[in-house]
Amino acid sequence: MASLISFSLLPKPKAVRSSISAPQTQTINTEKLEDKFGRKGIKFSESNNIPMVELKVRNGSSLKLSLSDAHVLSYKPKVYWKDEGFEEVLYTVDGDESRGGVGVVIVNGEEPKGGSSVISGCEWSVKDTDSDAIDALQIELSCTAGVLDITYIVSLYPVSMATALVVKNNGRKPVTLKPGIMSYLRFKKRSGAGIQGLKGCSYCPNPPLSSPFELLSPSEAMKAESSGWFGSEEGEKPGVWAVEDSVITLLEKKMSRIYGAPPAERLKAVYNTPPSKFETIDQGRGLFFRMIRIGFEEMYVGSPGSMWDKYGKQHYFVCTGPTSMLVPVDVASGETWRGAMVIEHDNL
Repeated sequence: MASLISFSLLPKPKAVRSSISAPQTQTINTEKLEDKFGRKGIKFSESNNIPMVELKVRNGSSLKLSLSDAHVLSYKPKVYWKDEGFEEVLYTVDGDESRGGVGVVIVNGEEPKGGSSVISGCEWSVKDTDSDAIDALQIELSCTAGVLDITYIVSLYPVSMATALVVKNNGRKPVTLKPGIMSYLRFKKRSGAGIQGLKGCSYCPNPPLSSPFELLSPSEAMKAESSGWFGSEEGEKPGVWAVEDSVITLLEKKMSRIYGAPPAERLKAVYNTPPSKFETIDQGRGLFFRMIRIGFEEMYVGSPGSMWDKYGKQHYFVCTGPTSMLVPVDVASGETWRGAMVIEHDNL
């Protein structure tokens, strides 16, 4: 796996306003961006009046990113040796606002019931792009939300993509945050969807962080499925911890889980941390993708079960990604927190 460009190379953030809130909007001129930041493999344009950037490396693997909301709408790596050997990894739904894909969420951790992301409605600006012989491409976006300076780096390599989040607290007081990078992954069909690599890991049924790009709301994600002749509801009980005992976690049924060490365990000097990576299994397409967390303490896994056809599509989807929900992140005044997610494969 190609490594991320060092965080130490990122520019210093600027001072911002004094509360955690979304910034004002601005107009993005893709022609100017193309002149300033465009290079081989990095193309700025508009699609349906939405400012976009497309990254494409030498082997044809590509990624599309909506600039106004830092929303990854497509990741299409080369997974077969044949000429047209590209497959879309992400599940997205078009509309007034695109849903699904890969998006970053930051919720104010001091709100007991969660609340909306502090960067909802944030207009991001392009700060820099970088490339290495068209085999490693990177774009850096930034925005401000009150006292927070937020940098989001999206990178593309021949067999992987990565998203990295950098949050600096410019306020005088510490802030408590619940960050996450959520990915909606596409599967050919409901049966044959699974995850490998979580056996022995503790988990707890829990709703996902609320975000503008969610496909199921937190309440929908936690709603039990009805089954049987009499429509009885069955599902996992929120707040009840268990240990994954299966080598392959099947995603055919509805679930919404946080995989990680229980909060009480994390108070100990030594405790078992969750795996830093696991593999998704799409038997319908014969594809495997490795999800890697960096800096986050937990992994969210949610499958829609019988609600998979809510958007009338032919494919199944699963929501997953690194997060710090159950034990929020404390960022002291003047300090910086970093986290990242990598999706990689060796299907070739």
